[in-house]
Amino acid sequence: MNNNKNKSYLVYIIPNLFTAASAFVGMLSIIASSKGLYEKAVYFIILSLLLDGLDGRIARITKATSKFGAEFDSLADLIAFGVAPAMLFYYYIGMHFGKIGSLLTALYVLFGALRLARFNVTAPKNEPSVFIGVPIPTAAIFISIWILFSIKHHIATDGFYWIIMVLMAFISILMVSNIRFPSFKKVNFKRENFKKVLILLIVIFSIAYLYFIEFLTFFFTFYILYGVTRGFKNYFKRKKIVKKDKI
Repeated sequence: MNNNKNKSYLVYIIPNLFTAASAFVGMLSIIASSKGLYEKAVYFIILSLLLDGLDGRIARITKATSKFGAEFDSLADLIAFGVAPAMLFYYYIGMHFGKIGSLLTALYVLFGALRLARFNVTAPKNEPSVFIGVPIPTAAIFISIWILFSIKHHIATDGFYWIIMVLMAFISILMVSNIRFPSFKKVNFKRENFKKVLILLIVIFSIAYLYFIEFLTFFFTFYILYGVTRGFKNYFKRKKIVKKDKI
């Protein structure tokens, strides 16, 4: 009887250990940013993303989801994908732009917290195939990978830094927007398309292997632009329908 109890406790502990690891690595990213180790800080954020993905998947597989786990996951996400990328941005670029840099850093964390709070409240009611607003982990990787792109290609011009400043403001607003972004959580691959999907994945992973940073930069930028474009398209479509109904 005690063995069964110990096993059940262990099932709940394992996903939360991954959540704790994600927050821990997020803190390492913040420390790396404060020391000027920006490249290292970005890779810590990417590692946090992998750990964050594992905790939820393990919890679902083992049927060990809990209210505590959900709350803990949100707090860990705020550290790893809210504070960590914000401090990376601030130390790398924001601090050189005075109050504007400080404001964008603070707004990113604040909007990230609002995004997480809204997700916790509305998650059971939302469609599983879409996210309302950019998820905070996606926003974190988006801004971090652009900084890594800048480091790798030695782009240190004021013009490029202003582009990243604009991207920081843009992604912060998108987190609290009502624009729907595709979710890959419920992707269902049909058996007849297995070979095509496999070939496509091999090609994608090959490109990622050769041009890892460039691939991630393109992928996350395309994802954001796709969601925004589709959002505007649907908005104008609805507007036309409303006008027709009025006529």
